[in-house]
Order: sequence, then structure tokens, then C-alpha cells
Amino acid sequence: MKKWFLGIILLIAASVLAACGGNESETSSDTKDIKIGATAGPYSDMVTKAIKPGLEEKGYKVEVVEFSDYIQPNKALNNGDIQANLFQHTIYLENFAKENNMDLTALLSVPTAPMGIYSNTYQSLDEVKDGATITIPNDPTNAARAFQTLEDEGLITVDEGADPITVSEKDIIENKKNLKFQPIEAGQLPRSVESADLAAVPGNFALAAKMDLLSALSLENMLDEYRNVVAVKTENKDAQFAKDIKAVLETEDFEKTIDKEFKGFGKPEWMESK
Repeated sequence: MKKWFLGIILLIAASVLAACGGNESETSSDTKDIKIGATAGPYSDMVTKAIKPGLEEKGYKVEVVEFSDYIQPNKALNNGDIQANLFQHTIYLENFAKENNMDLTALLSVPTAPMGIYSNTYQSLDEVKDGATITIPNDPTNAARAFQTLEDEGLITVDEGADPITVSEKDIIENKKNLKFQPIEAGQLPRSVESADLAAVPGNFALAAKMDLLSALSLENMLDEYRNVVAVKTENKDAQFAKDIKAVLETEDFEKTIDKEFKGFGKPEWMESK
């Protein structure tokens, strides 16, 4: 009887320890080993140079995982293969999450390479002649950004009732220079600088083509919805690692690195208002 009773006690103790071990393994949101995904180029550089050092000072071991497309970083985040990513703006994040039944959240926006109006024909937008051609992105989101930038420079006037995020050519009520718009695939826009009078090139494609952001005749006054964000799974938005990532983004060291290493990147409103 004593042996039987002792066996029962040991079995209960083992069950309790196993349960405790299970809870410990599930607390992945508090891990000090994290992987942050980013598209290869300026945003993986931003993680490596401006975010990783601050997290390492807080005791984290950080691995930067590079991606070559805009699909896999969110799939990896949703699957738990990475704990955060940096490559997309808020509008893309929300649409992608909705279309793919994912629950992802933006932690904070970061400085982002703006769209620019580039030209090998003109030295200034004041020189633009009547009937000049301008290549613009053929996708609605980036085309809207191009039209907003042209309006900011006084080249066109957009209907006041138009939604800034969905502005299209049909919303233009005045085209002062009779610009001819040529929509093309965004990846081809850097090359179009050679053939068109003007080209509206999104910042990520400009940087990929080794273009100098500061050589643009005009840089976009970007809406915060178009600025890239650090994203996490919604269930982890209050996890300690998420809080620490946000804290690093809000440091002076982060901003100093941006000013030194990422010239021409537009800062989000929260940074400008500090």
C-alpha cells in the first residue's frame, strides 16, 4: 500500500512539473531571443543599424531575417517564425491581414523613404514645359501619392472632396502644365527617368536603383499611413519584447542613426512633434 501511495504521489508531482514546463514554453512573448524580418535593402539595414543595437543593450539576442518579397514577411510573422517585421506601411498591413485572415498590428511608424519626382530633363519643377510627360505608378495607392505630390508642388489641383489615399486622375480638376500621365509598373519607374520628362518614383524603388533621394526635384510630404511600420502579431502587442522595440524606436540614438545613415527619409509625425 505504501508503494502504491508513493507511486500516486510521484505521478501527481510529475504531472504538475510537466504543466509548469508547458506554460514556460508557451511564454514565447517574453523571450530574449527574437527574430525581426525585413526586406533586403534600407529596411533590413535600419533594423541592423538602428534597432538591433538598442535591443541588444536591453539584453536581447536579435537575428535579422531578410526577405525578397512583400508576402513572406507577414506569413512568417503570422506563423511565429519571426516576432516582428519592418517593410510595409499601415494601409498594406491592414489590407494584407484582412485578405489573408491574419491578426497583425502596427507598433509604431518609422522614417520612410519618400516618393520623389525625378528628371534628367529639368533642373527644377519651375522649368517644366507645357505637355511634359510624367511616368507614375500604375497601382492606385502609389498613383495617389504621386498626384498628391504634384498638387503640393502646384502643378495640378485635386478636387477637395477626394480622399487623399485614393486620389486618381479623374479627381484632377486643373492640370496647369497639361502634364501627360504614363502609368507603368512601379519597378520600372527608375529606368523611365531616361525616357520621360519627369518620373514619380517610390523611395524603395529609387534606393534599389541606387538613386540619391536628395537628387529628386521634389520629395513627397508623406501621409503617415504610407510610412513603414514595425508590425507584430496582435496577441504580442503588449508583450515585453514589443514594448522594448517601441522604446528603442523612441530613443535619441535611434533618431541620430536615422539622421546619419538614412538621409532623405521622411520622419513620422510622432518624431517631428517630440
